[in-house]
Amino acid sequence: MLQPARTKYRKAHKGRIHGLTKGGSTLNFGAYGLKALEPSRVTARQIEAARRAITRHLKRVGRVWVRIFPDVPVSVKPQEVRMGSGKGTPEFWVCRVKPGRIMFEIDGVPRGIAEEAFDLARAKLPIKTRIVERMAGEAGSL
Repeated sequence: MLQPARTKYRKAHKGRIHGLTKGGSTLNFGAYGLKALEPSRVTARQIEAARRAITRHLKRVGRVWVRIFPDVPVSVKPQEVRMGSGKGTPEFWVCRVKPGRIMFEIDGVPRGIAEEAFDLARAKLPIKTRIVERMAGEAGSL
């Protein structure tokens, strides 16, 4: 599973996810992408499950890029613990995803296979998504 090697601070505030994505809203690598339509926190487990679903469906043909990374620690206090006595220990990692963010990209496969792979990945993610496609005139950055 994905998680950062080091962080400046061990625990983070929960925060709120406001507005649209600042960057990462266009296809940079592949011909097809999975774009987020609503704000949410996506866990490292969900990202990994979606990535596995995509790669299994592609059967080692084509290429997959994961464009999000879980860099925010989420702390949880144990069950039935009294109030107070500080913040809980970091339990898992999440990525704050804003609407418009490209989460996954695929290249080297036909459109139908890419759509089926993204449909499998959608089932693993907690947010509404849309499949986007590179226009015929668009040039890639590779």
